[in-house]
Amino acid sequence: MLAAILVERSYLSASILPGSGHAGRDAVRWRRGFTTAPWAWNAGVIRVDDAASDLLRFDLNLPATGADPSVSADLLAVDDKDKPALADLSTYSTVSFVARCAPANSMVFIVSIYDEHMSKPGNFLTYPPALTYFSCNEAGVPVSLDLTRLTVPEWWFETLHRDLSHQDFKLDRVARLVFGVTSQSPRGVPSHVEIGKLTLRGRDYRYLAWLAGIVAAGWIAFGIWFFRAHARATIAGLDAQLKKDLPLVAYRQLTLEPYRDKEKASVLRFIATNYTNPELDLEAVVAATGTNRTKVNDVLKSELGMTFTSYLNKLRLTEAARLLTEQSGTAVAEIAYSVGYANVSYFNKLFKEEYGCTPKAFRTLATQQEQGAGPVQEPAAP
Repeated sequence: MLAAILVERSYLSASILPGSGHAGRDAVRWRRGFTTAPWAWNAGVIRVDDAASDLLRFDLNLPATGADPSVSADLLAVDDKDKPALADLSTYSTVSFVARCAPANSMVFIVSIYDEHMSKPGNFLTYPPALTYFSCNEAGVPVSLDLTRLTVPEWWFETLHRDLSHQDFKLDRVARLVFGVTSQSPRGVPSHVEIGKLTLRGRDYRYLAWLAGIVAAGWIAFGIWFFRAHARATIAGLDAQLKKDLPLVAYRQLTLEPYRDKEKASVLRFIATNYTNPELDLEAVVAATGTNRTKVNDVLKSELGMTFTSYLNKLRLTEAARLLTEQSGTAVAEIAYSVGYANVSYFNKLFKEEYGCTPKAFRTLATQQEQGAGPVQEPAAP
């Protein structure tokens, strides 16, 4: 919901016809006006209809001969006291409108921009005229103009003796919007022009930046929660595994005590006291206890439900887990050797299969467990 609101608000739209509300950051109003060449002031070449609240409507009657006239209908930025103002339109990138002309016409759209180093207030000739052209006909033509692609004509730079290379401009100080005639406009006949649905559109990317920040913060928070939850679950799993292995440690200690079945006692005692020997295998147990392979496996199956290999690895890995927890300064390789593994890589592989993590990660998690809830204690041998 919040994402939809922020995305929607990033799309800017403002009507700028008189009577249609405000536009621009400074909420200026727009007043109708017109511009003519000095010789045409009393010639009736343009008449702007002030009664149309939602249209810029004007009539033209350009002379059939003579110099190209400078005639336009204007929208002037004014403040709440109806005095000239400057509108900040820098957040808008396009202007759209419907242009209806009878007869068909080719016209110019101009944005008069105040330049603090050059412009003289009220003298629009000194305002850089960023412009482009559009056409219209009796049926009405939807027009969309890219405000970022307007250009200032060369004649303006020459007239005001400005450097032609200074073509950049900003729409943060707009004094007026102009809809003017061109050399291709109808002459010698009355013509009528209507500009409707005049709307500025743009994007305010700050809303998208806020949305991106919120999404990023959400993912970061989720990542922190996920990894903490994963760590807690892993620690709980290791704790359960260690608790499950503790009876095995106790049983290993019990096997050192006298046993009624001498042969069984001999097998269990030998394994319990020699499991750290890297050379220990089933043949060594058989040779040392004077029994046979079948008897050894039967003893381990009946007592622990394991084969010789699985029991030997269980003893070694359980002892390795204890040493990793209690001897934080001892290297992993040294612990592997001490419990009977001559190959550290093989030890790491078996340990990960047993505990779901590497010995190094196990030590880290065990340390966190001790800090949070204290270490797991082995039960004392009876």
